[in-house]
Amino acid sequence: MRASRNIYKDEVDFTALALQSPKFAKYLKSNGQLDFSDPDAVRQLTKSLLQRDFELEVEIPENRLCPPVPNRLNYILWLQDLLDTTSDEYRDNYDPDREVIGLDIGTGCCSIYPLLGCSMRPHWRFVATDIDNDNIRTSRETVSANKLDSRIEIIQTDPKDELIPLDTKLNVDRLDFTMCNPPFYASRDELIASAEAKERPPFTACTGAEVEMVTTGGEIAFVTRMIEESLRLRERVTWYTTMLGKLSSVSVLIEALLEHKNNNYAVTEFIQGNKTRRWAIAWSWTDLRPIASIARGTTAIPKHLLPFPSEYIFTTQSDSIDEVSTKIDSELSALHIQWLWRKNLATGVGFAMQNVWSRQARRKMQNPDAMAEMGEIDETKAALGFKVQVKKDAIEEKGVKIIVRWLKGRDTVLFESFCGMLKRKVGE
Repeated sequence: MRASRNIYKDEVDFTALALQSPKFAKYLKSNGQLDFSDPDAVRQLTKSLLQRDFELEVEIPENRLCPPVPNRLNYILWLQDLLDTTSDEYRDNYDPDREVIGLDIGTGCCSIYPLLGCSMRPHWRFVATDIDNDNIRTSRETVSANKLDSRIEIIQTDPKDELIPLDTKLNVDRLDFTMCNPPFYASRDELIASAEAKERPPFTACTGAEVEMVTTGGEIAFVTRMIEESLRLRERVTWYTTMLGKLSSVSVLIEALLEHKNNNYAVTEFIQGNKTRRWAIAWSWTDLRPIASIARGTTAIPKHLLPFPSEYIFTTQSDSIDEVSTKIDSELSALHIQWLWRKNLATGVGFAMQNVWSRQARRKMQNPDAMAEMGEIDETKAALGFKVQVKKDAIEEKGVKIIVRWLKGRDTVLFESFCGMLKRKVGE
């Protein structure tokens, strides 16, 4: 996540907010601190931040969870980066013209995720579901108050319904993503025990309804249902994502994905100040690969459970970008791949249908009949998509840095083989 986009990367300046929001000012203590045990103060903090920073007018019922804005924004920003680095155009940055539609499972009392997503991205749309009558009513009122009815549809579901009811309740055929902040706890007793174990639980002053905080089997069982539904829906959803409240859940769910032979997933953690820590996982049945910083955004889980790195970086002995660029372009142009080198950017993008750089493949290419058998290169069906970038960060830095980015594919061995070949050839 690019820090410059996270306006809450430092603690919220309550004094500054009080100057801009008279309604919030009346809750601020003389020392500039906020009493987080006061539910009215915490609710007003959320309302004032949404109004000041996103021009959103929101009401939060006293008997429902109060969503902390910085934490919710962290999830949205990570989701943006996940989608931006797995687009069909392989841009690795924000495409302002890209139409995106997502599902918010369990949207809560004010649909904060759809509100934030739509306020930040003009071509994003949401379908949002909830099983609670009051949440449905207040979310619809909030969406209408912010004139977002054309972009956010609130749909009531039943606990027996599928979590991602594409074929029954949603008026769309496919989704770019799903997002979810499932109930953490398996029982009311577990909820109470967790609260008692904490010295000062952040943001718990807002009394949440049991339906928002407790589900049979807890968050592991809830997300396991999502994984099982994704096995049927497959690529009709590009990215399935969820936030998690317990670190212990992360490893369990990643191992479940691996058991289902999914090797295209992402994991991260959201840290807000010194108060709140949350985790998130995402998985896809497509072959589009997110950048490593988004896919491997935590050190809190065992290394063997982190997704395979989608970037390979090495440094050459040559100090000349032009010399290295020419070498790369020459070597890759000689292969039976689709390859486009942009000299002015020192960047190229390529697609290969198979390993065509091994000694065996190179010998085969010398046979015209074998070459004909290889056929045309279809980018959509390519076994490997990659980007190669040549950089020199500082004048005094020795050597030139080569960054190989895995854009597309399912075969980690194929990507490793390509990177090894390129390193050898450029090194020569």
